[in-house]
Amino acid sequence: MIDFSPLVERWRGSELAPWADTLLKDISAQFHAERHGDLPRWEQALAELPAAAPSAVELDADCITVGAATDLDDARRAALESALRALHPWRKGPFELFGVRIDTEWRSDWKWRRVAPALDDLAGRRVLDVGCGSGYHCWRMLGAGAAEVIGIDPTPLFVLQFQALQNYIQRPEAWVLPLGIEQLPPNLAAFDTVFSMGVLYHRRSPIEHLIELRDALRKDGQLVLETLVVEGDVNTCLIPSGRYARMGNVWFLPSTDMLLLWLNKLGFRNAKLVDVNATSLEEQRSTDWMTFHSLANFLDPDDPNKTIEGYPAPKRAIVTALK
Repeated sequence: MIDFSPLVERWRGSELAPWADTLLKDISAQFHAERHGDLPRWEQALAELPAAAPSAVELDADCITVGAATDLDDARRAALESALRALHPWRKGPFELFGVRIDTEWRSDWKWRRVAPALDDLAGRRVLDVGCGSGYHCWRMLGAGAAEVIGIDPTPLFVLQFQALQNYIQRPEAWVLPLGIEQLPPNLAAFDTVFSMGVLYHRRSPIEHLIELRDALRKDGQLVLETLVVEGDVNTCLIPSGRYARMGNVWFLPSTDMLLLWLNKLGFRNAKLVDVNATSLEEQRSTDWMTFHSLANFLDPDDPNKTIEGYPAPKRAIVTALK
């Protein structure tokens, strides 16, 4: 079990003290949920990571790189790869640890390239990354100079994947917590930048999610939002009748104009459309480190501009706004 008590102590007496008061209880409840039957196996994989001291760590690069191949002998590198593969599937990355390359499902570095030009300077800022997965973007935020980065994702596997890197990187100002945004205290107003990437369309109430993001921000803090969108005017929103790209938990896909309207209506200012990008088969695909179905299996085999259900193929927008 990961020891989260240093984070609680770090937050004592700070703006995050209200969250510190409930953090350990909430984490314990999430980790011990009955649905996580693979948790003991994942924790065993984490325990089997070989001891090593990286000669260098690179966080501000497309591939998060920890150490070099020459830092480990062949036996320990084989043990490392075996432990990392036991944490399959790896969805967000890429990473390289001591010469072991983790080719993740998503080329998350491509998304970061689209996001980074629109960011307020992250130097010295406290950042929240909602739905962060394995924490790839958390490391990029730290590499960009953030003073503290807190990722949250309710899937324990992703927390353990982050911890596998943290085992070697050892940066106490970066954490990934097995929580959803519902576990944040209301009106926390403690973060300079809040990211929500690939989350909004999974929420039954997108407006409530935007309010939760807004309330986590300090005044003048920056929201960075990435979500699925559709073509159309300010009145256009796709509500799939069943699955969308074989995902059962997709609720609302607005047009970009509707998305900006939502932000303005909730009191955000300077809401801007930064990027719109159709997801390609090169950006999201199956690999040796994520062997399940991926985007190619979710599209119409006769028309890649449509999902298997006949909806418009995934297109993602990035918007920013200020509280």
